[in-house]
Amino acid sequence: MATRSRRRVAAFAAALLAVSLAGCTGEEPTSEDLSGNRVGAMADYGVNSQFKATEALNFSILYNNHPNYPLKNDWLFWSELTARTGVTLTPTAVPLSDYEQKRSLLIGAGDAPLIIPKTYPGQETPFVASGAILPVSDYLDLMPNLKDKIAKWNLQPDIDQLRQLDGKFYLLPGLHENVWTDYSLGVRTDILAQLNLTVPKTWDEVYTMLKAMKAAYPNQYPMSDRWSKPTPGGSLFNYMSQAFSTNGGWGYRNDYWDASAKKFVFTGATDGYKQMVTYLNKLVKEGLLDPESFTQDDDTAIQKLATGKSFVISANAQELVNKYRPTMAETQPKATIVKIPQPTGPAGEVKAGSRLENGVMISKKARDSKNFVAMMQFIDWLYYSDAGQEFAKWGVPGTTYNKDASGKFTLAPDVDYVKLNPTATKHLQKDFGFGNGVFAYGGTTALLQSTFSAEELEYQKAMDARKILPVPPPHPYEDAEAEQATLWETPLKDHVAQMTLKFILGQRDLSEWDAYVGELKAKNMDAYIELVNKAYDRFAKQRG
Repeated sequence: MATRSRRRVAAFAAALLAVSLAGCTGEEPTSEDLSGNRVGAMADYGVNSQFKATEALNFSILYNNHPNYPLKNDWLFWSELTARTGVTLTPTAVPLSDYEQKRSLLIGAGDAPLIIPKTYPGQETPFVASGAILPVSDYLDLMPNLKDKIAKWNLQPDIDQLRQLDGKFYLLPGLHENVWTDYSLGVRTDILAQLNLTVPKTWDEVYTMLKAMKAAYPNQYPMSDRWSKPTPGGSLFNYMSQAFSTNGGWGYRNDYWDASAKKFVFTGATDGYKQMVTYLNKLVKEGLLDPESFTQDDDTAIQKLATGKSFVISANAQELVNKYRPTMAETQPKATIVKIPQPTGPAGEVKAGSRLENGVMISKKARDSKNFVAMMQFIDWLYYSDAGQEFAKWGVPGTTYNKDASGKFTLAPDVDYVKLNPTATKHLQKDFGFGNGVFAYGGTTALLQSTFSAEELEYQKAMDARKILPVPPPHPYEDAEAEQATLWETPLKDHVAQMTLKFILGQRDLSEWDAYVGELKAKNMDAYIELVNKAYDRFAKQRG
């Protein structure tokens, strides 16, 4: 084992040396002989070229079937994609609710389609050791648009987070030009006006607002939250945590990067995490936050808002427009609600987030296909070229949208999307297949914001003024380290989650915080963080 580990480290060091000597994308052109894999490929494919296969091609793809716009075989998306690229996609449709499980089963059985999208960074890791998915970083020279955006947008630090021990990465992520945030608090502004309150800017002001609401409506909880299944506090903890210099909810990781100390610390034991938990405990204890917020389903939380039993709830732009306002209009036609800029806390005017989106894994068997090069060019055009991203998001000019000389997009008069044309009889996603989460994500800030309302643009403007927190550096493990980390991570994460709720709900007194930290130590917290920092230090030294 010791000899094998030394060989692995040596191989990793060699791979990283190659990366450091490579071009601006941090990758080395593949030395593999692909002469037998170029059937259908373009000889002169480059940045912003229109990919068009030299012969008709068909590629299989795993398709995440969203209930809001169920798959239709006659969508314009499919026929137009074939007309533009010469490629026909054959989808294996899997319901959204079963997607992750089905994806794992198909990959494990060797039955996965060639193209495996809707995979979030980190979800590819379990498939690396088996060799079931392709080390896509070996083939970036086939993807000029991806390379161009990594270089132009200075995304190399973000991309480095995807690297495995061998120095390679196995996911083609969606790329955003800038960090953007969506989730925050949705607040009833008519209630604010009634109580002569202003929109809160800090979490302390949120507390003051909730106190005033409680005083006026003593028999109800001012805030009742959602997005807590399967992760209690999934949304709330996620966006709230950055204000307290920690992470939580959907974004919880046991290791938190302390940028000032330049080391990882255990998230659930930090002062920032304790401050966040203490704040939420105060809200629950004073009847300002509904204790059911951490167990109820989304529909229950939305109904409480719609019927006036609560005034504050976690929100994003689409839910605000598509769910909250229409549902409230049925029972409270004079009610108004907005998504406020994320409240700030001890960390100051900051925002956190990755510029990497969910992306695409490639089945290892694709490498042996005679059409492999053409497939990589096709993926590069669809997911990373300006024209491909515009097509996937907006559709066909003159049919689903129009664009003026200044670059402004407008939907066709009879097409709706995110309530931009609420009286239209056709829908961009449901009737045409565009704006589809399997294909349409990432891109320039201008493209991202092209479907934003004036209200959402103001929200983004306020958030864009904030300092962006640095992305945590990678810390790839050796094989034995990965096995050990896996054994420690889940019990630690589960204990943090359980005790977090107990502290917040008052089922465990905060005076027992030190005892809780001791329990984490007994579950190998210190050894775990030591392992993380050892892996980080090794990676940093080998990168020079």
